[in-house]
Amino acid sequence: MKKFMITVNGKQYEVDCEEIKDGAAPQTVTAPAAKPAEPKEAPAPVSAPAAKEAPVSTGKEGSVKINAPMPGVIVRVDVAAGDSVTKGQVLLVFEAMKMENEIKAPSDGVVASVNTAKGANVNSGDLLLTLN
Repeated sequence: MKKFMITVNGKQYEVDCEEIKDGAAPQTVTAPAAKPAEPKEAPAPVSAPAAKEAPVSTGKEGSVKINAPMPGVIVRVDVAAGDSVTKGQVLLVFEAMKMENEIKAPSDGVVASVNTAKGANVNSGDLLLTLN
């Protein structure tokens, strides 16, 4: 008999196996139930960050809508309702796929509403800001 340690679905079992010689008929041996090896310490559970409430719009909706191009998390909001902005100015920064992405003003205007906040999770197409 030979002893082996076998891992199945992350659990280790100690098993005894009998070697069969050439030409010999295998012998039927009733094996004891496999006993699990000493369990490893389970890693401490990682607590998920608390879900943030959906941010409330800060003003009436404007005519130019700026939507999230992809899912991510808002890192920084640089403008507030009523602020004047110029074309190309950074309005907010969000993180997607471990990269920070700047959302810039598509044209000159005034921020009509900010529909997100720092730390908010956004999906592709979610309304972030509006301009007039």
